[in-house]
Amino acid sequence: MFFFTSWESLLRIFTIGLLSYVGLVALLRISGNRTLSQMNSFDFIITIAMGSTFSSGLLDKNVSLTDTLLALALLIGMQFGVTWLTIRSKKIDSLVKSRPALLYHGGQILREEMRRQRVNEDELFAAIRNAGISTFGQVEAIVLETNGKLSAIPKQISRSEVIEGRKSYEDASQRTH
Repeated sequence: MFFFTSWESLLRIFTIGLLSYVGLVALLRISGNRTLSQMNSFDFIITIAMGSTFSSGLLDKNVSLTDTLLALALLIGMQFGVTWLTIRSKKIDSLVKSRPALLYHGGQILREEMRRQRVNEDELFAAIRNAGISTFGQVEAIVLETNGKLSAIPKQISRSEVIEGRKSYEDASQRTH
């Protein structure tokens, strides 16, 4: 009984799982790309709730396929509705979404903001490496985005800096030859 209850139970899980999956995919396609975009905290909550609903429908014999699909449609509808409202209302947008946080700017690590956002210096280094930047000197700013990712914004290099860099390279290469 621990590993196997009955063929009927397995057939129910297979059938409900297959039909719930097809229903979920159809609902997500109807709701559009926004449902599957990079997540903010509200999107994350909806995603967890959808997974829980899917699981309940799949494993709980007291939850019908119709109940599962209706619950999934309700969650996707709520996500669509809240997204629609956030586009039209700054107040609702600020309630649902966090704001980007500036963690580094103009050569200064903004430690108080890093502490508030619970980000450490190693994460800043990782952000600049991920952006293909080798040093903080090449960074204008580092921002904690609303989806939790860090963005490193490179400094714009002026023509004179490029020329100076080339002169330094040529001087160094002449000394080695």
